[in-house]
Amino acid sequence: MTLDRKREVTGFLRADGKVLRNGAGEEIVLRGVGFGSWLLPEGYMWKFPKEGDRPRKIEAMIERLIGKEKAGQFWSSYYYRYVAEEDIARIADEGFNSVRLPVNSRFLLDDSSEAAADGLAPYREDRMVLLDRVIDWCRLYGLYVILDLHGAPGGQTGANIDDSEFDRPDLFREERHWRQTVDMWRMLASRYRDDWIIAGYDLLNEPLPEWFAAYNDKVMPLYREIVQAIREVDQQHMIILEGVHWSTDWSIFEEAFGEDPIDGNVLLQFHKYWNNPDTESIAQYLELREKWNVPIFMGEGGENNKDWYTGAFQLFEDHHISWNFWTWKKLDTTNSPCSIRRPEGWELLTGYLQGGEKPDAQAAERILWDYLRLMKLDQCDYYPEVARSLLRRAPVRIPAVFYGYKGEGVSYGFGSDGDKTRDAACATGFRTGDRTNIRFVESERESANFAHGGGEEWQPDDWLCLELSEGDWFSYSFIGDDNDPGSAISVQLKMQAAGSIGELELLLDGKAVGGVKAAEGGWHASESVVLGAVSQGEHNLTLRCSSGPLRVKWLLLEKKEQ
Repeated sequence: MTLDRKREVTGFLRADGKVLRNGAGEEIVLRGVGFGSWLLPEGYMWKFPKEGDRPRKIEAMIERLIGKEKAGQFWSSYYYRYVAEEDIARIADEGFNSVRLPVNSRFLLDDSSEAAADGLAPYREDRMVLLDRVIDWCRLYGLYVILDLHGAPGGQTGANIDDSEFDRPDLFREERHWRQTVDMWRMLASRYRDDWIIAGYDLLNEPLPEWFAAYNDKVMPLYREIVQAIREVDQQHMIILEGVHWSTDWSIFEEAFGEDPIDGNVLLQFHKYWNNPDTESIAQYLELREKWNVPIFMGEGGENNKDWYTGAFQLFEDHHISWNFWTWKKLDTTNSPCSIRRPEGWELLTGYLQGGEKPDAQAAERILWDYLRLMKLDQCDYYPEVARSLLRRAPVRIPAVFYGYKGEGVSYGFGSDGDKTRDAACATGFRTGDRTNIRFVESERESANFAHGGGEEWQPDDWLCLELSEGDWFSYSFIGDDNDPGSAISVQLKMQAAGSIGELELLLDGKAVGGVKAAEGGWHASESVVLGAVSQGEHNLTLRCSSGPLRVKWLLLEKKEQ
């Protein structure tokens, strides 16, 4: 893993077989964050109920509370403040190399009846300037930008996430929305055709959940029409395509990579939430990457907890899959890097949305303007451990079941009983192809699975552990701290002996650095072992069982005071 953005973020990004290459021809893996709730405010990121679950509902509430003029002032400040230069600088400083910029079409459109012509609304230059501003900062700090049409005209999902007006995918039902979407991409491609910091065009976010699958056959024709419009003005930028049903179903792409390929510079995107972070869960995408000889991208995943992140995002890294974390900033959270503090009196707004008493205009204005103040990065609660878990940058905690995903002989190996069929992983339903001993910690947890991981406080080691027999070994990747190269790192393990006693030998990049013992009895934290000074870049910590069996819940890598 490299975090040298000055070297890798350069020139137009393009697809070359199964990999991405930058302008220097070097292979690159995108590692980024998304700007959810900026240009398409999502109610759950405001801690709002269903009555305020999308932009148009939030906008209507604010206008009712403080009037049209002040509501306009609020939104102008909101768009200006939510993503500022200091956010871009911090993202780059953390080691990410890209951002995904979700756009609501309503944000860009001037759809007043007076302005519309030939059924197509013109575009608001004052809003385009906000896009330009962030793109310029990304160029300055070395971050590729993915333009993502998150809310297409008419709505591509028929749900709150695209600001749908009537809870149906009218993009695929009404020709005017279809035409506007094609025209919007032609406009964006014309505006940014010479700007290499734009990594690619993400044509539609998560089109058509399964209950609207009757429209699935319209997605590829629309994609083809959009690509044709883009290529009329822009021959260089990469096209990014998402499957249907929350970007998980790629069956619509069969024709796109057959006798009539949609384009020669394409990246295929899938999303991943609330499920097993194992190779089996993404096998279909890996197989299609090989079949179609195309690079793939986990373009949206997160909304979970830090331990899950250490597994899921290492999974993508080990399979050379570009990825983007959702999301950079939201209200009152611990599972995003930035948490906006909840303004005093916020419950008055949520209560009003649910039919409660209407706050007076003065109180509502105070609450909303406090929100504007608190969304600035220097006012947020910042959680660097979230970024560290995504990048596995020390200091970081890694659940033991999230050893590497490069397969037997590279990420793990067995001792003298290695040929024995192991069924513990099958019992848990996790990493079933590895044959490793992944076990339930407690019998009452035997019904748990990773779908329960939506809660910020839920942790895998509540219910899973890794058992090692004599001779077994497991390898864990991590990177040194780019901002403190050469700092000493120590490791501590949560473990127990499965018999009378167990012992692990620890190796850093193949060299022995010490050992720890698991005593008979309950779970306990081992003594810390100093790994020594750790340079920038990727390292591997290997646990080798010299006597056992023993069980491990997690590894905690920490900086050692010198």
